[in-house]
Amino acid sequence: MKSFGGTPRGERLERIKASPRWAGERFRNVHPIIPGLRDPSASMPTIREFLCDGERRTPRQPLPSMNPLERWGRPSASGLRATWLGHSTVLIEIDGLRVLTDPVWGRRASPSSLAGPKRFQPVPVPLRAMPPVDLVIVSHDHYDHLDYPTIHEIAKSDVPFVTSLGVGAHLEYWGVRPERIVELDWWESHKLPNTGLTVSAAPSQHFSGRGLHDRNATLWSSFAIRSQRHAVFFSGDTGLTTEYQAIRERLGPFDLVMLEVGGRHPSWGDMHLGPENALKALALLGGGAFLPVHWGTFNLAMHAWDQPAETLLELGPRAGARLVMPRLGEPVEPAHAEGVEPWWRVVDAAVDTAAREPDTPAATTLPKAMPWPLD
Repeated sequence: MKSFGGTPRGERLERIKASPRWAGERFRNVHPIIPGLRDPSASMPTIREFLCDGERRTPRQPLPSMNPLERWGRPSASGLRATWLGHSTVLIEIDGLRVLTDPVWGRRASPSSLAGPKRFQPVPVPLRAMPPVDLVIVSHDHYDHLDYPTIHEIAKSDVPFVTSLGVGAHLEYWGVRPERIVELDWWESHKLPNTGLTVSAAPSQHFSGRGLHDRNATLWSSFAIRSQRHAVFFSGDTGLTTEYQAIRERLGPFDLVMLEVGGRHPSWGDMHLGPENALKALALLGGGAFLPVHWGTFNLAMHAWDQPAETLLELGPRAGARLVMPRLGEPVEPAHAEGVEPWWRVVDAAVDTAAREPDTPAATTLPKAMPWPLD
């Protein structure tokens, strides 16, 4: 199946084997599980429980979203602007350059178009309507971060990619020319030619794989994106790790920190952050405006779809976090962001209102969702 991707070979495989992270047959994390991160009383959910259990795992209506194209046509006042497009896909505008993280426009986080986690929220803007970008960053090869139909479409352009060791095999297999692919090991950096932009790969606590036999065959990373005036941190997928202290010392400080907050289960321990551990990671990184990602798009865990947002809204102020939680497709400048409006609550409020007033369609209270982008 084409969507499984390619296999590292040749020079790419030799680079993998030379990595300090390579443990003979697969990559490994720096640290074992941090004590206390995995709930010993929580059992691993069965496939049936994962597919069927849990309440409010998807919203009852599409979430409010904005079409950012008009705003993107005007430069940001501060030189740093971010637009969350769903899950871990963010368009970062940094000193005149556009960087796109983990682009996923496909319908499912799955190798199949017929089965697997289906997105419950359309992307605010179709892929073919996106403005030209200067760089695409891919953190690792899981389906909700590396999407075959999206990469196949982007491969028709000349945009360069920066990714983790080994992931370039998938990109090249799907049509991205090898000279447009830069693969980094942790603590390696790449300067985008003819710009002042540097991208550095950094540790994360996760795993990789797209099939039954390629577990941890490619690396997973977080990334620091730095221009002469601004710096952004993107976690990719990760659990809590003390490596965040080292990232702060070697690559910080950061004006904007994008950390994953959704798709976590107590039995999974250190493979995802969740909102509570994201706040701890933010503190280790030294703070900065905090844009939560990895939520509001796919049903990938058993918690309520809005639990990460509600927990952050409750705990963030106590932790001294400066939360930046824009609507999908809403460009936001961290330097000018003030306060958080819980825009996601309008979905349940609209449905409840419609239930009390049967003649009023709930959808009329919400902005019209954008069409599926790859149709």
